[in-house]
Amino acid sequence: QVQLVESGGGLVQPGGSLRLSCRPSGSTLAYYVLGWFRQAPGKEREGVSCISSSGVSTYYGDSVKGRFTISRDNGENAVYLQMNSLKPDDTAIYYCAATRARGVTMETLCLGKGSSVSWGQGTRVTVSS
Repeated sequence: QVQLVESGGGLVQPGGSLRLSCRPSGSTLAYYVLGWFRQAPGKEREGVSCISSSGVSTYYGDSVKGRFTISRDNGENAVYLQMNSLKPDDTAIYYCAATRARGVTMETLCLGKGSSVSWGQGTRVTVSS
């Protein structure tokens, strides 16, 4: 388990951009599969985007393809989510997730099938005019 701290949420107008960051507390993110999830009021948590431990492979949910970009910087020990062309439907609490469980890929993590997943406390994103 690793403690995760998200930042970068806020209020933005439709069409705007935000960049979320996630860093560990007292640990390293190397070798972890990482991801971003979100949960809107009254809805189940959904996987937004996930990235492999190497950073080579990524997965995106259909609703964010072409608008969001996940990246990781193992040197800076962080994972990011660049969110462009934001829509009101993107309003949610966004959570960072990490796992290094054997056999868990970025796709299985994002599909909610990961095990031994560590979660951050979440950062709120509100898209509204």
